[in-house]
Amino acid sequence: MATAKLMDFDKALEMFEPVLGFEVHVELNTKTKMFSGAPNPANEAYHAAEPNTLIAPVDLGLPGSLPVVNATAIRSSISLGLALGCSIAESSRFARKNYFYPDLGKNYQISQYDEPIAYEGSVEVELEDGTLVQIPIERAHMEEDAGKLTHMGGSTGRIQGAEYSLVDYNRAGVPLVEIVTKTIFGTEHRAPEVAKAYVQTIRDIVRSLGISEARLERGNLRCDANVSLRPRGQEKLGTRTETKNVNSMRSVERAVRYEIQRQAQILADGGTITQETRHWHEDTGTTSPGRPKSDADDYRYFPEPDLLPVRPAPELIEELRAALPEQPVARRRRLMAEWGFTDLEFQDVRNGGLLEVVEATIAAGAAPAAARKWWTGEITRIANAQEKDAAELISPENVAALQQLVDAGTLTDKLARQVLEGVIAGEGTPQEVVDGRGLAVVSDDGALIAAIDEAFAAQPDVLAKIKDGKVQAAGAVIGAVMKAMKGQADAARVRELTLERAAQ
Repeated sequence: MATAKLMDFDKALEMFEPVLGFEVHVELNTKTKMFSGAPNPANEAYHAAEPNTLIAPVDLGLPGSLPVVNATAIRSSISLGLALGCSIAESSRFARKNYFYPDLGKNYQISQYDEPIAYEGSVEVELEDGTLVQIPIERAHMEEDAGKLTHMGGSTGRIQGAEYSLVDYNRAGVPLVEIVTKTIFGTEHRAPEVAKAYVQTIRDIVRSLGISEARLERGNLRCDANVSLRPRGQEKLGTRTETKNVNSMRSVERAVRYEIQRQAQILADGGTITQETRHWHEDTGTTSPGRPKSDADDYRYFPEPDLLPVRPAPELIEELRAALPEQPVARRRRLMAEWGFTDLEFQDVRNGGLLEVVEATIAAGAAPAAARKWWTGEITRIANAQEKDAAELISPENVAALQQLVDAGTLTDKLARQVLEGVIAGEGTPQEVVDGRGLAVVSDDGALIAAIDEAFAAQPDVLAKIKDGKVQAAGAVIGAVMKAMKGQADAARVRELTLERAAQ
């Protein structure tokens, strides 16, 4: 694949205005699928399942099978619509989106078209410097996910060059809400940052609602980013591209920046932009052509004849409205003030997707600074090394219990890191790991004094130096004691006792 020519980003912004739009798909965490009774397990169970085992006749499109709408999915969709500031339709209906879906057995997708469940909203997103940007929402509609194809026999894992493809219907029929923005103007040089902040905000909203695990790397949350450029001084919009299924916050930002630079260079060279989908390549930070982008007419939508319109009761809508959690921007500002974090400290937590676990750790009894230190430091380091999500490794309750052992003097920071490794390895709670490994700090003055006396006996010159006023020489004794105690002595107490013994 030839490398595209890119224009300098600042130069591109001098010549063109970036125009954005986003389609974010949210997988709902209902117990069953959108239109069947097939199980819809959480991430770990889903990924552990054998192919084509989480299925029902409806998911396979078998003759005579009829869809039935998941009531919990409807409630979740209404809650999400309300959280996005949308109006909820008195009546919405499903439609058949006709398209060649090799991983949907019936060869069409049940979605919503002209009558979505939620419409006309807006969401406030906050950039890293505190700037607030309003993102207009056109609609949020319900639909089902497709299955998954695995291309075999090729060198890249893509369909090009593959000998055959395998289909797994486990994901087919999983409930989705697709959130579609209106055209977004005025982001200018901050367009990539706005893209990232918007997806972060959607993730924060659906997690706070408890309707999705919202993990981009697992596909619970998927973003399609639409980018076009309009020459300065013109009213006519440019031709857009749609970069599909970008699977991290950083990649959303990078993909938007790349498309701005790529399109700007093509237009400056006198070329034209093809309206198409594009694939994001994480390894190279580039996009490549997918397929020509279809318009709505190409899908030949028509009402789904097997499903009645959805008409939620006004009482249900008000019940769900009353249960809405705090908006993400307001919640973040409240938590930052309560925890006493600087902007940079709070951004570390937020950018790591750690807000919920840090909050839960604090609720379990840890001080805010300690909770942040563990999650953004050692736990994240181990998670990165194991290529896992930090929240998978240890519970907030165990992190708080670990810190309480440090606060009580039972563990030093160094010992606490060993205990953390034991908890993550499945050896039990922090206290169980301490007991099992014998890692508690030695606090018995008698044992410490005996070790200090041994160190003095082995280094008589050190004792003389300390008596001569060279207090820094005590470091050699402290080091020897810590070594003898295998790091389980309280260094501060060892220092106190060392100076006391030298003064006698």
